Amino acid sequence: MPFRAVFFDFDGTLADSFEAITASTNHVRSSFGLPGLPESVVRECVGFGLPNLMEHLVPGFDTNEAVARYRQHHPLVMFTGTRLMRGVAETLPILHQRGFKLGVCSNKQVQFTKTLIESLGLGRFIELVLGPEDVFGRVKPDPAMLMEAVARLGLQRDEVVYVGDMAIDVHTAQAAKIRVWLVPGGATGRESAAAACPDRELTQFGELLDLLPDLSAH
Repeated sequence: MPFRAVFFDFDGTLADSFEAITASTNHVRSSFGLPGLPESVVRECVGFGLPNLMEHLVPGFDTNEAVARYRQHHPLVMFTGTRLMRGVAETLPILHQRGFKLGVCSNKQVQFTKTLIESLGLGRFIELVLGPEDVFGRVKPDPAMLMEAVARLGLQRDEVVYVGDMAIDVHTAQAAKIRVWLVPGGATGRESAAAACPDRELTQFGELLDLLPDLSAH
């Protein structure tokens, strides 16, 4: 069965948001009297949800309070510190034109993701944006978000491919029994994404156009 939909991770897949994430993380650390961290260190911990990020990068302090401080600060930096990954601006409009349903499933707070998608000019192409809040706080690699997206768009799992940049994206799709492709991303993670055995590894984001033909031609 041909693909009818493409779901994407956000941070490191559609957008390079690590400058903003690092700024907010260091704001929280500073508020607790801790020194700042380089972006390279923060990149290693991105992708597992904000509570996990704060637990690892603001150790020894109340995680809920750290999350609250991060969320209060993040709107101040998320627009100036987030930009599209290479090839995204050119690729998504064409996939939309070809008839694919496009969605985003990210561990980022869903309101931040929705706001950024609009500000980056992608809102008219993306039909559905989900975060942990939409599945009772269940974060990837729990497959709940992907399964919810499949259900909301009236799809079958074999009609969907999930595109991400980290091992956690691969594990999430595998748990949902959805095919998963890797694109070169910005997050490094603590586990090799390639070693997680995705169904395909792309050399660049725009390669999606070679793999996903116009649905109207079938």
